[in-house]
Amino acid sequence: MKTTLFSLALAFLGVTANPTRRAIDDDTVLNFALTLEYLEADFYAGALKKFNAQAFAAAGFPAWVHGRFVEIGQHESAHVEFLQKALGSKATQKCSYSFPYTDPKSFAALSQVLEGVGVSAYAGAAQFIKNPDYLTAAASILPTEARHASWIAAAVNSFSPWSGPFDAPLGLSSVYHLAAGFIVPGSCPSTNPSFPVKAFPSLLFDKAVPGSTSAITYDKSASNSDQVYVAYFTGLQTLFEKVTNGHVLVPSSLSGQVYAVVTTNSKAATDADIVAGPAVLVFERDSKGNLIKA
Repeated sequence: MKTTLFSLALAFLGVTANPTRRAIDDDTVLNFALTLEYLEADFYAGALKKFNAQAFAAAGFPAWVHGRFVEIGQHESAHVEFLQKALGSKATQKCSYSFPYTDPKSFAALSQVLEGVGVSAYAGAAQFIKNPDYLTAAASILPTEARHASWIAAAVNSFSPWSGPFDAPLGLSSVYHLAAGFIVPGSCPSTNPSFPVKAFPSLLFDKAVPGSTSAITYDKSASNSDQVYVAYFTGLQTLFEKVTNGHVLVPSSLSGQVYAVVTTNSKAATDADIVAGPAVLVFERDSKGNLIKA
């Protein structure tokens, strides 16, 4: 059941948009963060309105789980208010969102993935922040998001609370690709600022298991190269594997939440190289590093 819930959550990620590219400044980074915080705040508000404490109990969760999710939702709303105040009249506005949860268990599974993406988003965007006050604020939000992700993974979903000694930072385009799957097309106000991101086609793995090969599916017309590779973002490492006849090796060392993209370069995975993805892959291991098959 756990594998099924995560598959449903991950399969929804990957719808792209067509934003306009422009320079990255502090306002751009803060508005990018605000876009993600709007999404997360709406995610919790909608689910907790639909599923009360009794629904969580009926799904088999301890009584305290619902209350903690309420707290997380309050944190996300506080992040929204903080960023709105920092940006003032430059603040982007909310869009409408759609999430594929159907019950408290699928909500919890998707929550774990979203919080992990949020951690990777803040880690990846930090390099662009020039104002030290903004950097400090982002550094304050980041560990809170990480605490959310760890609590949901370990206490709620019985997963490892971390992916390893480092989290994987993600670029703006990769984060936007993942977030756009939950934004209702055409729902964002036309006055919202554009983001300097590139839209990528989706990437799907047939069956990703560390140490084995998997078939992958993506729009091959997006690449002008006969040879492509899959780059796996895991912690501060990027591992590259050659794609052969539509199949690729899933490295045996992968653990926790990993991101994968198709790239034309065997040594780089920048926006100029990526042709599809990222896909989100989740691999659970025990404290001795053994892969757990749910």
